[in-house]
Amino acid sequence: MLKRFPLLLLLLLSLSLSAWAQNLEQPVGYLSAIGQEYQAMNKDMWRYISAVAHGKRAKKIENLRKDLLATIKESQSRVRKLPAFQKDPSLRDSVAAYFALSYKVINEDYAKIVDMEEIAEQSYDLMEAYMLAKELANRKLDGAAERVNEQQRLFAQQHGVQLVEGQSKLGAKLERAGSVFEYYNRHYLIFFKTYKQEAYLMAALEKGDIGALEQNRTTLLKYADEGLSKLDTLPRYKSDLTLKQANLQMQNFYRREAEMVSKWVEFLLIKEKFEQLNKAMEAKRPADRTKEDVDQYNAAVKEYNAAIAQFNGSLDQLNKSRSQQLDQWTKTVDAFLAKHVAK
Repeated sequence: MLKRFPLLLLLLLSLSLSAWAQNLEQPVGYLSAIGQEYQAMNKDMWRYISAVAHGKRAKKIENLRKDLLATIKESQSRVRKLPAFQKDPSLRDSVAAYFALSYKVINEDYAKIVDMEEIAEQSYDLMEAYMLAKELANRKLDGAAERVNEQQRLFAQQHGVQLVEGQSKLGAKLERAGSVFEYYNRHYLIFFKTYKQEAYLMAALEKGDIGALEQNRTTLLKYADEGLSKLDTLPRYKSDLTLKQANLQMQNFYRREAEMVSKWVEFLLIKEKFEQLNKAMEAKRPADRTKEDVDQYNAAVKEYNAAIAQFNGSLDQLNKSRSQQLDQWTKTVDAFLAKHVAK
Protein backbone atom coordinates (compact mmCIF):
# COMPACT_ATOMS: atom_id res chain seq x y z
CA MET A 1 0.00 0.00 0.00
CA LEU A 2 2.88 2.33 0.57
CA LYS A 3 4.86 2.09 -2.64
CA ARG A 4 2.62 3.98 -4.99
CA PHE A 5 3.23 4.77 -8.62
CA PRO A 6 4.82 8.23 -8.77
CA LEU A 7 2.88 11.26 -9.87
CA LEU A 8 4.40 12.12 -13.20
CA LEU A 9 5.43 15.67 -13.87
CA LEU A 10 3.96 16.48 -17.22
CA LEU A 11 5.87 18.64 -19.63
CA LEU A 12 4.28 19.19 -23.01
CA LEU A 13 6.89 20.98 -25.07
CA SER A 14 6.04 24.65 -25.76
CA LEU A 15 2.64 24.30 -24.01
CA SER A 16 1.60 25.39 -20.53
CA LEU A 17 0.10 22.75 -18.25
CA SER A 18 -2.34 25.22 -16.71
CA ALA A 19 -3.68 26.16 -20.11
CA TRP A 20 -4.58 22.56 -20.88
CA ALA A 21 -5.31 21.13 -17.44
CA GLN A 22 -9.11 20.97 -17.70
CA ASN A 23 -9.35 20.12 -21.42
CA LEU A 24 -10.10 16.41 -21.56
CA GLU A 25 -9.63 16.41 -25.32
CA GLN A 26 -5.94 17.17 -24.84
CA PRO A 27 -3.57 14.51 -23.48
CA VAL A 28 -2.18 16.73 -20.71
CA GLY A 29 -5.66 17.70 -19.54
CA TYR A 30 -6.71 14.06 -19.56
CA LEU A 31 -3.69 13.02 -17.50
CA SER A 32 -4.28 15.92 -15.14
CA ALA A 33 -7.88 14.86 -14.49
CA ILE A 34 -6.72 11.37 -13.58
CA GLY A 35 -3.88 12.75 -11.45
CA GLN A 36 -6.33 14.82 -9.40
CA GLU A 37 -8.24 11.70 -8.41
CA TYR A 38 -5.06 9.90 -7.52
CA GLN A 39 -3.93 12.84 -5.41
CA ALA A 40 -7.23 12.83 -3.50
CA MET A 41 -6.74 9.18 -2.63
CA ASN A 42 -3.13 9.78 -1.60
CA LYS A 43 -4.13 12.51 0.85
CA ASP A 44 -6.45 10.17 2.73
CA MET A 45 -3.92 7.36 2.40
CA TRP A 46 -1.33 9.53 4.12
CA ARG A 47 -3.69 10.47 6.95
CA TYR A 48 -4.30 6.77 7.55
CA ILE A 49 -0.61 5.79 7.41
CA SER A 50 0.45 8.68 9.62
CA ALA A 51 -2.15 7.72 12.24
CA VAL A 52 -0.85 4.14 12.28
CA ALA A 53 2.75 5.33 12.59
CA HIS A 54 2.05 7.71 15.43
CA GLY A 55 0.01 5.33 17.57
CA LYS A 56 -3.40 6.92 17.27
CA ARG A 57 -6.37 5.19 18.88
CA ALA A 58 -7.68 2.10 17.10
CA LYS A 59 -11.10 3.73 16.64
CA LYS A 60 -9.55 6.78 14.96
CA ILE A 61 -7.45 4.58 12.68
CA GLU A 62 -10.50 2.54 11.70
CA ASN A 63 -12.47 5.72 10.95
CA LEU A 64 -9.62 6.94 8.74
CA ARG A 65 -9.64 3.60 6.90
CA LYS A 66 -13.35 4.07 6.22
CA ASP A 67 -12.72 7.63 5.01
CA LEU A 68 -10.02 6.29 2.70
CA LEU A 69 -12.39 3.68 1.29
CA ALA A 70 -15.02 6.33 0.60
CA THR A 71 -12.47 8.51 -1.20
CA ILE A 72 -11.24 5.60 -3.33
CA LYS A 73 -14.79 4.70 -4.29
CA GLU A 74 -15.59 8.29 -5.29
CA SER A 75 -12.36 8.63 -7.28
CA GLN A 76 -12.96 5.32 -9.02
CA SER A 77 -16.47 6.45 -9.98
CA ARG A 78 -15.23 9.74 -11.42
CA VAL A 79 -12.46 8.03 -13.39
CA ARG A 80 -14.93 5.52 -14.84
CA LYS A 81 -17.07 8.42 -16.06
CA LEU A 82 -14.19 9.91 -18.03
CA PRO A 83 -14.55 9.42 -21.79
CA ALA A 84 -12.13 7.15 -23.57
CA PHE A 85 -9.32 9.32 -24.91
CA GLN A 86 -9.66 9.34 -28.69
CA LYS A 87 -11.64 6.09 -28.40
CA ASP A 88 -8.81 4.45 -26.42
CA PRO A 89 -9.96 3.46 -22.90
CA SER A 90 -6.66 1.81 -21.88
CA LEU A 91 -5.37 4.46 -19.46
CA ARG A 92 -8.78 5.18 -17.96
CA ASP A 93 -9.54 1.51 -17.44
CA SER A 94 -6.13 0.69 -15.95
CA VAL A 95 -6.48 3.52 -13.41
CA ALA A 96 -10.08 2.50 -12.61
CA ALA A 97 -8.85 -1.07 -12.11
CA TYR A 98 -6.14 0.23 -9.79
CA PHE A 99 -8.72 2.06 -7.69
CA ALA A 100 -10.92 -1.05 -7.65
CA LEU A 101 -8.03 -3.21 -6.44
CA SER A 102 -7.02 -0.59 -3.86
CA TYR A 103 -10.57 -0.61 -2.53
CA LYS A 104 -10.68 -4.41 -2.40
CA VAL A 105 -7.31 -4.70 -0.64
CA ILE A 106 -8.04 -2.01 1.93
CA ASN A 107 -11.62 -3.15 2.47
CA GLU A 108 -11.08 -6.92 2.53
CA ASP A 109 -7.39 -7.72 2.96
CA TYR A 110 -6.84 -5.02 5.55
CA ALA A 111 -10.01 -5.97 7.41
CA LYS A 112 -8.56 -9.48 7.73
CA ILE A 113 -5.22 -7.99 8.74
CA VAL A 114 -6.95 -6.00 11.49
CA ASP A 115 -8.47 -9.27 12.76
CA MET A 116 -5.07 -10.98 12.56
CA GLU A 117 -3.51 -8.15 14.55
CA GLU A 118 -5.76 -9.00 17.50
CA ILE A 119 -4.23 -12.48 17.83
CA ALA A 120 -0.75 -11.83 16.39
CA GLU A 121 0.76 -11.36 19.86
CA GLN A 122 -0.15 -14.94 20.81
CA SER A 123 2.82 -16.53 19.04
CA TYR A 124 5.74 -15.78 16.76
CA ASP A 125 4.16 -17.79 13.94
CA LEU A 126 0.98 -15.72 14.13
CA MET A 127 2.98 -12.50 14.21
CA GLU A 128 5.02 -13.62 11.20
CA ALA A 129 1.80 -14.51 9.34
CA TYR A 130 0.37 -11.09 10.21
CA MET A 131 3.46 -9.31 8.86
CA LEU A 132 3.43 -11.48 5.72
CA ALA A 133 -0.25 -10.70 5.10
CA LYS A 134 0.53 -6.98 5.16
CA GLU A 135 3.46 -7.50 2.81
CA LEU A 136 1.37 -9.53 0.35
CA ALA A 137 -1.39 -6.90 0.39
CA ASN A 138 1.17 -4.22 -0.41
CA ARG A 139 2.60 -6.32 -3.24
CA LYS A 140 -0.84 -6.55 -4.85
CA LEU A 141 -1.06 -2.77 -4.93
CA ASP A 142 2.53 -2.39 -6.12
CA GLY A 143 1.84 -4.72 -9.05
CA ALA A 144 -1.30 -2.82 -10.04
CA ALA A 145 0.56 0.48 -9.69
CA GLU A 146 3.26 -0.69 -12.07
CA ARG A 147 0.63 -1.61 -14.66
CA VAL A 148 -0.75 1.93 -14.41
CA ASN A 149 2.77 3.28 -14.80
CA GLU A 150 3.19 1.33 -18.00
CA GLN A 151 -0.12 2.62 -19.37
CA GLN A 152 0.89 6.19 -18.52
CA ARG A 153 4.18 5.81 -20.36
CA LEU A 154 2.47 4.25 -23.36
CA PHE A 155 -0.20 6.98 -23.40
CA ALA A 156 2.44 9.71 -23.27
CA GLN A 157 4.47 8.10 -26.04
CA GLN A 158 1.43 7.76 -28.30
CA HIS A 159 0.27 11.35 -27.78
CA GLY A 160 3.52 13.26 -27.81
CA VAL A 161 3.69 14.07 -24.11
CA GLN A 162 7.11 14.26 -22.50
CA LEU A 163 6.97 12.75 -19.04
CA VAL A 164 9.57 13.56 -16.44
CA GLU A 165 9.21 11.01 -13.71
CA GLY A 166 9.16 12.47 -10.25
CA GLN A 167 7.06 12.65 -7.14
CA SER A 168 4.89 15.10 -5.32
CA LYS A 169 5.78 15.79 -1.70
CA LEU A 170 2.92 13.53 -0.70
CA GLY A 171 4.10 10.75 -2.98
CA ALA A 172 7.60 11.02 -1.51
CA LYS A 173 6.15 10.81 2.01
CA LEU A 174 4.22 7.67 1.12
CA GLU A 175 7.22 5.97 -0.42
CA ARG A 176 9.43 6.88 2.51
CA ALA A 177 6.84 5.58 4.97
CA GLY A 178 6.89 2.30 3.06
CA SER A 179 10.65 1.94 3.49
CA VAL A 180 10.43 2.95 7.17
CA PHE A 181 7.79 0.32 7.97
CA GLU A 182 9.64 -2.33 5.98
CA TYR A 183 12.79 -1.64 8.02
CA TYR A 184 10.88 -1.51 11.30
CA ASN A 185 9.08 -4.80 10.57
CA ARG A 186 12.40 -6.60 10.08
CA HIS A 187 13.52 -5.37 13.48
CA TYR A 188 10.21 -6.14 15.14
CA LEU A 189 10.20 -9.79 14.09
CA ILE A 190 13.71 -10.22 15.52
CA PHE A 191 12.59 -8.57 18.76
CA PHE A 192 9.28 -10.41 19.01
CA LYS A 193 10.79 -13.86 18.55
CA THR A 194 12.90 -13.57 21.71
CA TYR A 195 10.26 -11.53 23.54
CA LYS A 196 7.71 -14.31 23.10
CA GLN A 197 10.19 -17.07 23.89
CA GLU A 198 11.06 -15.36 27.16
CA ALA A 199 7.37 -15.47 28.10
CA TYR A 200 7.45 -19.26 27.70
CA LEU A 201 10.57 -19.39 29.86
CA MET A 202 8.94 -17.39 32.65
CA ALA A 203 5.81 -19.56 32.48
CA ALA A 204 7.99 -22.65 33.02
CA LEU A 205 9.67 -20.94 35.97
CA GLU A 206 6.32 -20.07 37.52
CA LYS A 207 5.24 -23.71 37.25
CA GLY A 208 8.56 -24.89 38.67
CA ASP A 209 8.96 -27.23 35.70
CA ILE A 210 12.71 -27.86 35.48
CA GLY A 211 12.48 -29.81 32.21
CA ALA A 212 10.46 -27.09 30.45
CA LEU A 213 12.72 -24.44 31.97
CA GLU A 214 15.82 -26.02 30.49
CA GLN A 215 14.15 -26.57 27.11
CA ASN A 216 12.97 -22.96 26.91
CA ARG A 217 16.34 -21.70 28.11
CA THR A 218 18.06 -23.47 25.22
CA THR A 219 15.55 -22.07 22.74
CA LEU A 220 15.81 -18.53 24.10
CA LEU A 221 19.60 -18.64 23.90
CA LYS A 222 19.36 -19.93 20.33
CA TYR A 223 16.89 -17.20 19.29
CA ALA A 224 18.94 -14.46 20.96
CA ASP A 225 22.09 -15.61 19.15
CA GLU A 226 20.15 -15.76 15.87
CA GLY A 227 18.84 -12.26 16.53
CA LEU A 228 22.30 -10.89 17.21
CA SER A 229 23.58 -12.54 14.02
CA LYS A 230 20.76 -11.01 11.94
CA LEU A 231 21.28 -7.59 13.50
CA ASP A 232 24.96 -7.78 12.66
CA THR A 233 24.08 -7.73 8.95
CA LEU A 234 21.07 -5.41 9.21
CA PRO A 235 22.16 -1.89 8.22
CA ARG A 236 21.19 1.32 9.92
CA TYR A 237 18.24 3.24 8.50
CA LYS A 238 19.92 6.03 6.57
CA SER A 239 22.18 7.45 9.32
CA ASP A 240 19.90 6.34 12.17
CA LEU A 241 21.27 3.57 14.38
CA THR A 242 18.82 3.97 17.26
CA LEU A 243 16.48 1.08 16.41
CA LYS A 244 19.34 -1.30 15.74
CA GLN A 245 21.06 -0.36 18.99
CA ALA A 246 17.85 -0.79 21.00
CA ASN A 247 17.28 -4.21 19.44
CA LEU A 248 20.86 -5.25 20.16
CA GLN A 249 20.31 -4.32 23.80
CA MET A 250 17.14 -6.42 23.91
CA GLN A 251 18.83 -9.48 22.37
CA ASN A 252 21.78 -9.18 24.76
CA PHE A 253 19.36 -8.90 27.68
CA TYR A 254 17.56 -12.09 26.65
CA ARG A 255 20.89 -13.83 26.19
CA ARG A 256 22.01 -12.85 29.69
CA GLU A 257 18.66 -14.00 31.06
CA ALA A 258 19.05 -17.41 29.41
CA GLU A 259 22.43 -17.77 31.09
CA MET A 260 20.82 -17.13 34.50
CA VAL A 261 18.56 -20.17 34.26
CA SER A 262 21.12 -22.55 35.78
CA LYS A 263 20.80 -20.55 39.03
CA TRP A 264 17.02 -20.87 38.86
CA VAL A 265 17.34 -24.63 38.43
CA GLU A 266 19.60 -24.77 41.49
CA PHE A 267 16.95 -22.93 43.50
CA LEU A 268 14.15 -25.21 42.30
CA LEU A 269 16.20 -28.29 43.27
CA ILE A 270 16.80 -26.84 46.75
CA LYS A 271 13.08 -26.04 46.99
CA GLU A 272 12.13 -29.55 45.88
CA LYS A 273 14.56 -31.10 48.38
CA PHE A 274 13.21 -28.96 51.21
CA GLU A 275 9.58 -29.72 50.39
CA GLN A 276 10.32 -33.46 50.40
CA LEU A 277 12.15 -33.18 53.71
CA ASN A 278 9.40 -31.02 55.19
CA LYS A 279 6.76 -33.54 54.11
CA ALA A 280 8.73 -36.37 55.70
CA MET A 281 9.20 -34.34 58.87
CA GLU A 282 5.51 -33.56 59.16
CA ALA A 283 4.68 -37.24 58.66
CA LYS A 284 6.57 -38.06 61.88
CA ARG A 285 5.13 -37.46 65.29
CA PRO A 286 7.24 -35.01 67.31
CA ALA A 287 8.14 -37.81 69.73
CA ASP A 288 9.53 -39.90 66.86
CA ARG A 289 11.81 -37.16 65.48
CA THR A 290 15.47 -37.78 66.22
CA LYS A 291 18.10 -35.13 66.87
CA GLU A 292 19.55 -35.99 63.48
CA ASP A 293 16.14 -35.39 61.87
CA VAL A 294 15.84 -31.99 63.55
CA ASP A 295 19.40 -30.95 62.69
CA GLN A 296 18.92 -32.01 59.07
CA TYR A 297 15.63 -30.14 58.89
CA ASN A 298 17.03 -26.96 60.44
CA ALA A 299 19.97 -27.02 58.02
CA ALA A 300 17.54 -27.44 55.11
CA VAL A 301 15.43 -24.52 56.35
CA LYS A 302 18.52 -22.33 56.57
CA GLU A 303 19.66 -23.36 53.09
CA TYR A 304 16.16 -22.84 51.64
CA ASN A 305 15.71 -19.41 53.23
CA ALA A 306 19.10 -18.29 51.91
CA ALA A 307 18.21 -19.64 48.45
CA ILE A 308 14.85 -17.83 48.52
CA ALA A 309 16.52 -14.53 49.40
CA GLN A 310 19.11 -14.93 46.65
CA PHE A 311 16.53 -16.06 44.09
CA ASN A 312 14.07 -13.26 44.87
CA GLY A 313 16.82 -10.65 44.79
CA SER A 314 18.06 -11.94 41.44
CA LEU A 315 14.53 -12.05 40.02
CA ASP A 316 13.72 -8.54 41.26
CA GLN A 317 16.84 -7.23 39.58
CA LEU A 318 15.96 -9.08 36.38
CA ASN A 319 12.40 -7.71 36.38
CA LYS A 320 13.65 -4.15 36.83
CA SER A 321 16.17 -4.60 34.02
CA ARG A 322 13.52 -6.09 31.74
CA SER A 323 11.14 -3.24 32.46
CA GLN A 324 13.85 -0.68 31.69
CA GLN A 325 14.90 -2.43 28.49
CA LEU A 326 11.34 -2.80 27.20
CA ASP A 327 10.56 0.80 28.10
CA GLN A 328 13.64 1.94 26.19
CA TRP A 329 12.71 -0.25 23.22
CA THR A 330 9.18 1.19 23.10
CA LYS A 331 10.42 4.77 23.37
CA THR A 332 13.01 4.14 20.65
CA VAL A 333 10.40 2.68 18.30
CA ASP A 334 8.05 5.61 18.91
CA ALA A 335 10.84 8.13 18.36
CA PHE A 336 12.06 6.31 15.23
CA LEU A 337 8.62 6.31 13.61
CA ALA A 338 7.93 9.89 14.68
CA LYS A 339 11.22 11.00 13.14
CA HIS A 340 10.95 9.20 9.82
CA VAL A 341 7.18 9.21 9.23
CA ALA A 342 6.17 12.85 9.40
CA LYS A 343 2.72 13.85 10.61
